[in-house]
Amino acid sequence: MSGDSFVDYAADRDEPRFTDWLRERSEPVWSDAVDHRFTQELGAGTLDDEVMAQYLLQDYAFVDTLVGVFGYAVGQAPTMTEKRRFVEFLDVITDDENDYFERSFDALDVPAERWQAPDRTAATESFIDLLLAAKAQGGYAETLAVLVPAEWIYLLWATREAGDRPEPFYFAEWIDLHANDGFVAFVEWLREQLDTIGPTLSARRQQRVARLFERTVDHEVAFFDAPYDQADER
Repeated sequence: MSGDSFVDYAADRDEPRFTDWLRERSEPVWSDAVDHRFTQELGAGTLDDEVMAQYLLQDYAFVDTLVGVFGYAVGQAPTMTEKRRFVEFLDVITDDENDYFERSFDALDVPAERWQAPDRTAATESFIDLLLAAKAQGGYAETLAVLVPAEWIYLLWATREAGDRPEPFYFAEWIDLHANDGFVAFVEWLREQLDTIGPTLSARRQQRVARLFERTVDHEVAFFDAPYDQADER
């Protein structure tokens, strides 16, 4: 854990970032998420199709709640500039990503009745509960505390795997969706939002934000673990 408080962390650094403090506190689980077997096998094109199908089903079930949290962030954002940035990202999720899901389910022979109303795993339910709790228990900072790690982890593993595009398309395009200039800029902007507001919070609220961040990282690992268990059960 990197320092008990952000004040302690910042005292030893020339240009401390609140999000770096949060990330370092979440180690080693942060690295477990970024370097997860799932992300590496997907990038290498060796991921079992049934594991990918199970993962996409859960992600599709999860995305409704994620969209709702981003929508909540629109209302919390301090200015129209920030609100517009969230709305633009919501357009990507509800358009480009939705098209990707439908084509991928078709290619993976997942029948419509399975993906239109997927059964949620315990990992998915728990992750959804965390997002809803963050939205309910605080303001803009708490919402950012779950959105930043959720998107940042994907940026890191996807950019790492973006060199040699794997086959088939449902591997390559999932990487592309999280390793393009627009997504890079959006994640950096999200971090800047939390970097700006984080140091202004009370010490108690900073700790609450840190706990939400760390719990999100824990849930990302569980979310990557779950498709393997589901595939083994089929």
